[in-house]
Amino acid sequence: MTDAQETAADAPLRTTGGAPPDDVEPAPIPLLEPREGIPPVVETEEALAAVIAAFAAGSGPVAVDAERASGYRYGQRAYLVQLRREGAGSALIDPVGCPDLSGLGEALAGSEWILHAATQDLPCLREIGMIPTRLFDTELAGRLAGFPRVGLGAMVESVLGYALEKGHSAVDWSTRPLPEPWLRYAALDVELLVDLRDALEKELDRQGKLDWAHQEFDAIASAPPAPPRKDPWRRTSGMHKVRRRRQMAVVRELWNARDRIAQRRDVSPGKVLGDAAIVEAALALPLTVQALAALPGFGHRMGRRQLEQWQATIDRAKALPDAELPQPGQPLTGPPPPRSWADKDPVAAARLSAARAAVSALAEELNMPQENLITPDTVRRLCWEPPAEPTEAAVAAVLAAHGARQWQIEQVTPALLTALSATTA
Repeated sequence: MTDAQETAADAPLRTTGGAPPDDVEPAPIPLLEPREGIPPVVETEEALAAVIAAFAAGSGPVAVDAERASGYRYGQRAYLVQLRREGAGSALIDPVGCPDLSGLGEALAGSEWILHAATQDLPCLREIGMIPTRLFDTELAGRLAGFPRVGLGAMVESVLGYALEKGHSAVDWSTRPLPEPWLRYAALDVELLVDLRDALEKELDRQGKLDWAHQEFDAIASAPPAPPRKDPWRRTSGMHKVRRRRQMAVVRELWNARDRIAQRRDVSPGKVLGDAAIVEAALALPLTVQALAALPGFGHRMGRRQLEQWQATIDRAKALPDAELPQPGQPLTGPPPPRSWADKDPVAAARLSAARAAVSALAEELNMPQENLITPDTVRRLCWEPPAEPTEAAVAAVLAAHGARQWQIEQVTPALLTALSATTA
């Protein structure tokens, strides 16, 4: 530990929901080096076995983080896993050299894992065999506690008084060997997670929200993997400009062709062909390679062979029979968009307006974001199809059916019941 770290470690933690305790808050202390230095990267099964033994023998919760190569590689796999635990120190593990971390996951199975924005890292950790049964999400804890900024750097600064260097968050973590500054950054990301967790636990307990947080954390830990997204091509940026079914077919075929190429090359799809270029091609429906080359995104850097491949894909989409063209929009599995409620069902629109106002007021009173108090989708579903008899039990049952946690049900049911009753036709 550096002198600066020792000095700050003796200072009281700033756990006032983001509000400074005095008029002038001391400047954050730069966190420049891990306490025990940068640990060696674990790349072999022998080194991994030693880490597993050390962390199994450690005590207390385990700080966990993962680095991906978003924007560089295909998919969201982990390219570095960082851990820290009392008695074990820190570890940096290379999932390329050690692709199966299920042994480590098993050794830590009964421990609480500390992650920041857990839902971002859990999918890639699950792929390599690391699945927590208990967790503490410091970002979600910050939201529930009412912190205005909940990024890791902002939380460490406002709660613990340290300044983390975040310059390497968006680098290509598939690079090998990983540069020393990147490894230092990665080790520092878990350096204070245990301290942050402890401080946030105290703050949540002070606000009477600790049980709420535990319910949220349990829900994340027990959630099944997300199912594959249906028609992912519909999420192409700029898709709102594409209205004709034939043009939608071009988007679909180009998106699928791009995805196959990106997967084969193991590169980000955006490096193969940008979303903007796909949309431009769909709107223009070019007849020739020359016309395609004139469109934004298909410029001089693209070779003749690539242009011919994209043009052939466009031509296939243009030749599809009408029966194989995509339908505009996706089948609705819930209420229609709220903007159409006033025309379709004015009473439901009034219910939604009253419910939103009630949730907003309650969220402000509880000092947390509305979406963490209750999801907007759950409110919409309740207001579109309310129970025939709007009683507290009936409203609570609807909320539970849509995945609301018990603490959420207890907090919002009275307010929503009032909103529903006030707008009953």
